Amino acid sequence: MADSNDFTDMAQIMGKAQQAWMKAWAEQFNESAKAPGLGAVPPTAADADPMEWMQAGAQAWAKGLDAWRDMLSDYEAAGQAKDRRFADPQWEENPAFAAMKAHYLALSKGMLETVEKIEGLDEEQREQLRFSTREFVDAMSPANFPLTNPQVIAEAVETQGESLAHGMANLLGDIAKGQITQSPEGAFELGRNLATTPGKVVFETPLYQLIHYAPTTEKVLKTPLVIFPPWINRFYILDLTPEKSFVRWAVEQGVSLFMVSWKSADESIADITMDDYVGAQEEAIDVVCDLLEVKQAHTIGYCVAGSVLAMTLAMLAAKGEADKVASATLFTAQIDFSEAGDLQLFTGDDTMATLEQLTADTGVLDGRVLAATFNMLRGRDLVWSYVVNNYWMGKDPRPFDLLHWNGDVTNLPGAWHRDYLDRLYRKNLMVEPGAISVLGHPVDLTAIETPLYIQAGEQDHIAPAASVWKWMDHARGEKRFVLAGSGHIAGVVNPPSAKKYHYSVLEKGEAGSLEEFREKATRREGSWWPDWIEWLKGIDDETVDAKGARVPGKGKLKPIEDAPGRYVKTR
Repeated sequence: MADSNDFTDMAQIMGKAQQAWMKAWAEQFNESAKAPGLGAVPPTAADADPMEWMQAGAQAWAKGLDAWRDMLSDYEAAGQAKDRRFADPQWEENPAFAAMKAHYLALSKGMLETVEKIEGLDEEQREQLRFSTREFVDAMSPANFPLTNPQVIAEAVETQGESLAHGMANLLGDIAKGQITQSPEGAFELGRNLATTPGKVVFETPLYQLIHYAPTTEKVLKTPLVIFPPWINRFYILDLTPEKSFVRWAVEQGVSLFMVSWKSADESIADITMDDYVGAQEEAIDVVCDLLEVKQAHTIGYCVAGSVLAMTLAMLAAKGEADKVASATLFTAQIDFSEAGDLQLFTGDDTMATLEQLTADTGVLDGRVLAATFNMLRGRDLVWSYVVNNYWMGKDPRPFDLLHWNGDVTNLPGAWHRDYLDRLYRKNLMVEPGAISVLGHPVDLTAIETPLYIQAGEQDHIAPAASVWKWMDHARGEKRFVLAGSGHIAGVVNPPSAKKYHYSVLEKGEAGSLEEFREKATRREGSWWPDWIEWLKGIDDETVDAKGARVPGKGKLKPIEDAPGRYVKTR
């Protein structure tokens, strides 16, 4: 048992640590005001003294920590909290590490609670402060530093320093390539163990290739399916390893499937605009319908490609050609950006100016910039865990197809990206009828009567479920909303064979809000994919023989190369 002197010493140490944290916190927020899109001091209070903000925060925090007994209670509760960063037994068994962990968790909790207590902030300002605070406390975890992480110390002792040497080599390698390694080099290769579903590239433009996948059933649905993946990432998120591949699974259900593979931007397509992406979607639909001699096609739009698919549908409605699209399935796609989540924090004036600077020479935004942004949204899992594992522990990351894909970055046309952020995220113009025009036609979401299957993820940090729900408020016609377990990627890539997660649907009736949907919906275990294929076949289940033009390269479009094609392999 510790005596009173021990508690006195501990109190002094904790007091000094608290002062250091508060000073660092103030300095970090002061600096963050200069960071693109992450200023803790709101533009409307540009003349405010950041230290005054911090003093106000300290006072608010002190209200909950004015008694040593309460503080000890917080430490005890924090020390018992489950946290993967502190899974090593030494964080519990060693008194020094246990105190360090409890102290950190209690202080982190206090900082985050302070954000909610500071008065005089509007919701946008408070959200900026939440994000900055969360990033800061995650970065300050003792698990992130080699001298305060018992696993790192033990590994260094056991390997006689080899772990640190190997970790330094990993760090230098990542610095050279400009991004954190999340999956080991050589573990995956396109066409070998990723994107292996058989097919042919049958059409291409400077912007995209069109892949036609080989049927595996004697009969296929007469109405084909065209998938538009996001050009922010590679298409093979939907064709990962065979057991996870949505493409392979859909083909096995008798779908005539076509995939658009976007080209990673270079100077040859640096001037691409929103009109070009809408035009590419319409063109791909026309090419498929002409090839198979059908009048319409089903479509899927994932993330940003789903947002642009909304523009395409509205444009086709304005032209009187809405019947070209038999249905549209939207994977985590937004059209109303009023509740678009943490990504809105990266659309400030400073961010936009920085993006313009980054693309001034080539007109192209390096995909590593976008990757860093998305990783930042889940810094604890996608940044700091790799800093500890790769650099301090000197270990290589384990092979993981999703993280290999996550690190396979795609460049973007710089002007298009800024326009997208400005008109959709900043100004939210898509929900205003006629505020945006594409290819000479006004975009009016209320004109969309195409049957829609709208999928959102419960834990999606990129396209929050509340934001995706807004499709229900704008588009007309038949709509089926599905709320899947997990997030932006795992919520979509969830094959039935995995028997993971769950999804919720309304069996009958309607819901006027996401909250009402949650109350009324039926929860089903496992993948939502079977629900989707049943819905798709419910629109039109007519089938034809899987021969002739239904076989890649056997129709009027001759094969250019085997799937997955060269565009997806070009950085």
